[in-house]
Amino acid sequence: MANILGQQIELISKEKGIEPEIIHHALEDAMVAAAKKFFKTNEDLQGRYDPETGTIEVFAVKEIVEEVEEPEMQMSLEEAQGYDESFEVGDFIEIPKPTLELGRIAAQTAKQVINQKIREAEREKVYEEYADQVGELETGIVRRREGRDVIVEMGRQRIETLLPFMEQSRVEQYNPGDRISTVILKVHRISKGPQIILSRVDPALLIRLFEREIPEVYDGTVVIKKAVREGGERAKVAVASNDDTVDPVGACVGMKGSRINAVIRELRGEKIDIIQHSDDVVEYAINALSPARIDKVLIKELGERVLEVIVPEDQLSLAIGKKGQNVRLASKLLDWEIDIKSAEEKKQEILDQMDLQFAAQAAAIGLEEVDGISPKNRERLEGVGIETVQQLAESSIEELVEIQGVGEKTAQRLLSVAEAFLEAQEELEAVEESAEETELLEEEGLEAAEDGAVEAEEEAMEETVEGEEAAGEEKEQAEDSEGAADESSLEDVISPESA
Repeated sequence: MANILGQQIELISKEKGIEPEIIHHALEDAMVAAAKKFFKTNEDLQGRYDPETGTIEVFAVKEIVEEVEEPEMQMSLEEAQGYDESFEVGDFIEIPKPTLELGRIAAQTAKQVINQKIREAEREKVYEEYADQVGELETGIVRRREGRDVIVEMGRQRIETLLPFMEQSRVEQYNPGDRISTVILKVHRISKGPQIILSRVDPALLIRLFEREIPEVYDGTVVIKKAVREGGERAKVAVASNDDTVDPVGACVGMKGSRINAVIRELRGEKIDIIQHSDDVVEYAINALSPARIDKVLIKELGERVLEVIVPEDQLSLAIGKKGQNVRLASKLLDWEIDIKSAEEKKQEILDQMDLQFAAQAAAIGLEEVDGISPKNRERLEGVGIETVQQLAESSIEELVEIQGVGEKTAQRLLSVAEAFLEAQEELEAVEESAEETELLEEEGLEAAEDGAVEAEEEAMEETVEGEEAAGEEKEQAEDSEGAADESSLEDVISPESA
């Protein structure tokens, strides 16, 4: 009997992959449940499996007390000493229960309890096995669809896992029998057993595929700093090298793209940008926005982690990407918000800001700052609420004439003075704008602009010199003409005929 039961326990243990002790406890719990159902008692029944004899004992545990109040849970000292004189008050005594009388119904109950305990042990084993594998690469076979979700069979135990619709690539179709690589996203413990959630769009899948296809990533020579994806469409991977002699981008691409192409095939054609990581956020941003060409990167808000990126007009759409995909992925990669503008937009923004600044300054300039407005006229204007040059320039002649002591000619002169002052301010502002423009275009051909300016200046100087030379020649010719005229007159004077 012992050998038969022990062999059965060992066989079940190997088949289900669970420890024999779990089956022992299941047998004990099953016999206790059967005994309670058969004896219909509220006693504290417990079971004990004896591996030597292969039997399961069931006994009622009672506390030894002076006076019994609960007969099912307690026993008097005198009655207990009838079993063994060494018992004392406070001890516990085990009263054996016959197991041969349990019968067929009790045996079925025991069988159900054993099966339930074994299933629970199996579920717990599966949970413990896969809970530690979150983020790991797993290969499974598509079995069926349940609504928009896909059921994938995985592992030697043929565990059914779930690939939810939100974790499926939008460009892929999954048919029964397809073998797919996924990453374990979550493991939930539920009443029916552990629920394993898979993903085909999580960045961890991309990282695991890089480890599988690229030896330098697997051994740690090349480190993946961060990966971001929009599943099935585009991904960006930032890499760095722990060895100065190894190019991280080249190692990931491989000879003629052999390594990266293996990853792309597994992801059904997803575009992957491999980017050189940098601790310098400006350089990192330039790399992250590739393949677009970047003119300038400005840190707009350090605390809020906002970057302003200036690109040439013809690179704007490439930098933003289809439906904003390129800049969105770059922003996730850097963990900075990126605001992309063309050089023309930035230039116009600067001009608008300067216009607003000029308007604000003009609005704040008092009449006392302007020459040409007498103290008496200023006092008259201020008396009707005109206190700044801007307010004066925006006034009409009709409004000014209505002021006591101001005639039409005076009104016209006051307006002319205000407009002339504002024009002078605008010219000054234009000079400042030109200086700002020059700084903005520093990286877009400033040297060429300077060379052009130098050439223009040289040409102007040459023209000036040529003009001066021509003027000198004309002067000499004029002097020569005057000299010739004087000589002719002199000849006429001393001519023999005239003599």
